[in-house]
Parts: sequence; C-alpha cells; structure tokens
Amino acid sequence: MSATDASLLASVDARTKLAGSNKMEILLFSLGTRETFGINVFKVREVSQTPAITKTPNMPFGVQGVLSLRGNIIPVISLARFVGSEQSGRKFDTMIVTEFNKSTQAFLVDSVDRIIRVDWDRVRAPENMMNSSSTTNSNLITAITELEDGKLVSILDVEQILATVVGEPRLPEIPTAQMDSDQYLFFVDDSVVARKEITSVLEKMGIKFQQATNGREAWERLQVLASRTWGEDECLHDYLKIILVDAEMPEMDGYVLTKLIKSDVRFKGIPVIMHSSLSSNANKAMGSSVGVDAYVAKFDPAILAETLIPFLQR
Repeated sequence: MSATDASLLASVDARTKLAGSNKMEILLFSLGTRETFGINVFKVREVSQTPAITKTPNMPFGVQGVLSLRGNIIPVISLARFVGSEQSGRKFDTMIVTEFNKSTQAFLVDSVDRIIRVDWDRVRAPENMMNSSSTTNSNLITAITELEDGKLVSILDVEQILATVVGEPRLPEIPTAQMDSDQYLFFVDDSVVARKEITSVLEKMGIKFQQATNGREAWERLQVLASRTWGEDECLHDYLKIILVDAEMPEMDGYVLTKLIKSDVRFKGIPVIMHSSLSSNANKAMGSSVGVDAYVAKFDPAILAETLIPFLQR
C-alpha cells in the first residue's frame, strides 16, 4: 500500500493539471468479490488500516459505527452492505477516507489495488456497459470504465450512498426568480441525487430548465440550442440565462465542457456555474482556470439558489 499512499498524497498542483484534459484518476478497490470498483481520487483523503470502530445506537443502514480521526468523529460506512455483497458480514481491515459534499466519512473495503488514469470519454454511463454477471445494484453505479485487460470497473455513486445515510436535505425557503416565460436554465449532472435536488430548487424558484446526464450529451444539446436561427437583435443569451455544470461526468467532464462553451462565441454572455461535490479550494481553482463564472458546492439548496439569482438578473 505504500505506493498507493504516496500517490494519494501527491501534490494538489499535479492533480490540477488534469483540469481541462478530460482525464480522471480512479482508485481501484475490492469488496471481496470478483468485481472491481473505483472512486475518483479527488474524493479520497487517505487510505489506511481500519482502527477500532465505536458502535452507536440507531445507526442508519450501512453505517458500522463511528471513529475518531484527528480529533473529528466521522461515520464508517460499509460499501459491501450497500452493493449487496455476500461478504458484507465479514470484517474489513482497510478503509478509504473521503471528503465530498462538505463532509468526511470512511468507507470500508476489502483491499485497495492501484490508481489508474483514464480519459473521461472511456468512462461510460452504466446502461451502456453493464455486465450481466454483475451482482451490484446498478442504481449505485454512476459510471463504468474498462481496463486494458478488458476487465470492467464500476464507479460507485458515493453521493447517492451518502444521501441514503444522512437523508435528503429539507428544502428551505427559496426566493422566486424573475424571468420571462421564454427564458430558461440548462443543467447537466450524472448523479440522480443531484438532478433531483437541482430540479426541486429550480421548480421552487419558478425557473424553466433543460437538462442532460453527462458532458457529451450536454454539449450536443447545447449545440442544437445555439444553432437555431435568431431574429434581428436576438441571440442565445436572451433565452438561455445560465449553464450549470457538474465537474465529474462520464464521457466528458465539466472542465472540458466549460472550455468548449467559453470558446464558442454563440455562448457569449452566458454564465457557466460549476455545481460540484468537490468543494476544496483546489477544485475551485480548477474551475476558475477553465473560465467558470461561479463555483457552488453540493448539496445546499439555499446556497445554490443564492448563487443563481444575481446571474438571472443580468
């Protein structure tokens, strides 16, 4: 594990070079079955041996207990329980500590293999590549990629797993947006949980919207919107007021998508807001480097609405 630990502790500057390159780094791990799973390295804080876990009463499904990590109490979640593995009853000695959605948690795994770097266009939606022999709940898989030896890697939707553990946030009071009836927002996100939250916020704000589930699909739909014939003194910005993009998505990430939008004069004046579970300063800097106009962390409906309002009023 020393090589993996060294890779995980590599400088943030080295990782930020991935922004706009349409590449991602995946940490491969096992849950004690023949299947190989992965998680985006940007979500990983560290990999270590599992210390003593403290059991607590009334724990949500999949939560084994809590532990103290550098003075912070964090939940310990059994990924095997969520994927329905027959190995879920055994003890796992390795844990992956993650940071996303402004929270820290540990996921128990059987073992960690290595880190691979892949092009996002080789990371596909699960319905396009699911192996019929897989025993994992397909709803928990956000994407799949293929190794050089042909073995498939299932990238788990840890955002959805975490949402199941902590519950969905209660939608607060949200202001109504002042928009013309023919104006709308476009958003793209591969997470079912995120799309549901974004939709709820936009509907409560009274904002019409169109959506896509990955970066490539979003770019294709945006191209269609931009190619329509405009009347005199009209442009796309008169109707499409904001483009909201996720950072990590199958087939094309949000950084490359933003670069494409910003380099196309037809989208001039349309702000791009990045909405991501990766909320560190490094990730915000990566967004700025490709031209995003604002960066908002998932999942905070009030902050999302507050971020959108000023751009809608332009």
